[in-house]
Amino acid sequence: MATQFTFTPLSNSPVALDRFIKAPLKCAPPTLPSLSFSRRNSCPDASISGPRRRAVAAPVVNAVKEEVIESPATELVADSGATSPASSKLVFVAGGSGGVGQLVVASLLERNIKTRLLLRDLDKAKSLFGQQDEERLQVWQGDTRNPEHLDPSMFEGVTHVICCTGTTAFPSKRWEGDNSPERVDWEGVRNLISALPSSVKRVVLVSSVGVTKFNELPWSIMNLFGVLKSKKMGEDFLRQSGLPFTILRPGRLTDGPYTSYDLNTLLKATAGQRRAVVIGQGDKLVGEVSRLVVAEACIQLLDIEFAEGEIYEINSVEGQGPGSDPQKWRELFKSPKV
Repeated sequence: MATQFTFTPLSNSPVALDRFIKAPLKCAPPTLPSLSFSRRNSCPDASISGPRRRAVAAPVVNAVKEEVIESPATELVADSGATSPASSKLVFVAGGSGGVGQLVVASLLERNIKTRLLLRDLDKAKSLFGQQDEERLQVWQGDTRNPEHLDPSMFEGVTHVICCTGTTAFPSKRWEGDNSPERVDWEGVRNLISALPSSVKRVVLVSSVGVTKFNELPWSIMNLFGVLKSKKMGEDFLRQSGLPFTILRPGRLTDGPYTSYDLNTLLKATAGQRRAVVIGQGDKLVGEVSRLVVAEACIQLLDIEFAEGEIYEINSVEGQGPGSDPQKWRELFKSPKV
């Protein structure tokens, strides 16, 4: 059952975000409309309660580091002054409150691509992405670790899927509540893939470099608690599912968001000089990659037809990158390092 509430706009929040930004903005952040925000509850068990009516407080930004990254895609859109036409896509995002996931959702909304988001905590979507009309953002409450939460109605009309769920490689606070790699990176991915309809046009799964070498040094150290093995099992399940897929294996993730920012702050993020992109295949690429680059690659891969059934590694290095230019991204994925 879907329940819809209308909240007080967040766009006029008194929180000063500019103090978290090292350099002045090159352009003003986009102004978001003051619209209703749809909240849905699809969870049958009592561990995730249904939506509750509550007053909206101004979002609090607790930055771990005083650094905010800027999306090249954001610069292009803002500088042009153009508004993206409405897309025919409906993109389902799992893991949208994580570092990569936040950027994926923010970029989809900026492109005017209808997005359906699965979150355990509905209030987190409101604090991250502000008020959005249901034509822009639909938020469903659920947990990929529990197959009963993945009701078929959740995927009605979905054309594309981006899965960027994940947890830490080593035990940490994020493991609290049964968030181990086995539960999140394997069982959660398996449950999600099993629930998807055959009509989906592309599933993009964010995995990791080194998943085929989890028994070899130095990867065996990273895999001490099973994170690479669990991710590889998730990859294999998707490959055998019969769904059209692309798997993206990033290097070590760098740059923010380090904590939860709001949408306007996400859209002002910068990766500094590390905008050039390196694509590889064969699990041979070693390095690091900006979360912004990974998020942009996920969105680009939704439309690159020859990327179907392929697995890519991705790193970012200093230099000028492809930004949000589809042709430049196609060229990168067409000629990966092997």
